[in-house]
Amino acid sequence: MISPEQVEKIKEQLMAHIEKGFPNDKKEFAKNRVQTMDAEQLEAFLKQNNLVKGNQAGAEGPQGCIFCSIVSEQISSNKIGENKDAIAALEINPVSNGHTIIIPKEHVAGKENLPKSVFSLAETISNLIKTKLKPKKIETVSSNFFGHEIINVIPVYDSENIDSARSPAKPEELLELQKTLLEKKKQIASAKPKRTKIKAEKIRLPKRIP
Repeated sequence: MISPEQVEKIKEQLMAHIEKGFPNDKKEFAKNRVQTMDAEQLEAFLKQNNLVKGNQAGAEGPQGCIFCSIVSEQISSNKIGENKDAIAALEINPVSNGHTIIIPKEHVAGKENLPKSVFSLAETISNLIKTKLKPKKIETVSSNFFGHEIINVIPVYDSENIDSARSPAKPEELLELQKTLLEKKKQIASAKPKRTKIKAEKIRLPKRIP
């Protein structure tokens, strides 16, 4: 049975999935259905809809791990970076604008067990956010849900931290932010200096007098 904390997190992710992928006339019904589910019903729903696979830990993680489902793209996300060991996705309930979670591709528990490349991706995303969003600073904080260690990359504009109040981001806001962060700076080609052709003047030598 999944824990109350897992239930809350899974419901948050499912709500975002419904908002993005469901027809407008079916969104409200689907949201209400998810919201009223207890832990047992939610677990059955996940199995029925193939949002989790198998009962054992492994490459796809244990049953009920929402992060493993994001990595395997069974649940959609707004991805802004990736390397061989992790992905970076925008948090759907951010502490601040640009709050991103670094999700290891393997179901790893414990910060000390994370590959170095996971921290490298966190640093890359931190630099990207600094450049694009101009926060005062960036905080990186690890946390663990469903036994899956993640790293929070939190832009600080005022005094935000991992315990600050969160608010759900609208799908269109996340999409716009994703585009902003992934947009490449256009390079202006420098004008090449024109070569000035200098015409060589013909030098006339005096006629040779024998």
